[in-house]
Amino acid sequence: MPSRVLSLLAILAAGCGRRAAPSTEPRYLALGDSYTIGESVPPADRFPVQLARRLRLGEPEIIARTGWTVDELNRGIDDAAPRGTYPLVTLLIGVNDQYRGGTAEAYRPAFAAMLRRAIGFAGGEAKGVVVVSIPDWGATPFAEGRDRAAIGAAIDQFNAVNRDEALRVGAKYVDITPISRRAREDRSLIAGDGLHPSGAMYGLWAEAIARALTPGEREAASGERAHQPGTGGGK
Repeated sequence: MPSRVLSLLAILAAGCGRRAAPSTEPRYLALGDSYTIGESVPPADRFPVQLARRLRLGEPEIIARTGWTVDELNRGIDDAAPRGTYPLVTLLIGVNDQYRGGTAEAYRPAFAAMLRRAIGFAGGEAKGVVVVSIPDWGATPFAEGRDRAAIGAAIDQFNAVNRDEALRVGAKYVDITPISRRAREDRSLIAGDGLHPSGAMYGLWAEAIARALTPGEREAASGERAHQPGTGGGK
């Protein structure tokens, strides 16, 4: 083979060796319960999946199960043993603590500890964590015959706790509870089981969370850098 061709092949091989392989590591960790795992909707309709599509994050890593309390989520995380650092972490937990008769006072220390754990998964960056408020299940057909006002008041108390803890440490807070209450008039926002959100409602949540992120935070989560005209690079 001519030496010129061999030299060209060597240059190409060296260039390929320097090229970084695309990362397949999840960039988004979603922690929660039935609302995060998307009970009664297809996987594509889950709010973490819809949010990941909006932000071009690839497939999210989800640690969530229907019925989980804060303590059960803790144990679920232990079992899943997620690895690495995630530019974006969402945390939505507490409805089952309320549903089982727990108090907002007992919820506070458990939630605060869980939030610290979520921040750890975000590499210690509180701004990489989005706390999502608990939706009001009292607005669903499942609550028919129950004291809807009392349920809503209890949810508000729990949300006052998670909002306070999120803002205290510098995490983001997205209040989707008003969206959940639209289900009183719009049943298209509720899944077929009469309790959990539909894909349409999850889409509204994903939109609200995406709006809460700054352009820089979106870039950090996706790994993209915004091109600045005239500079030849990003910032």
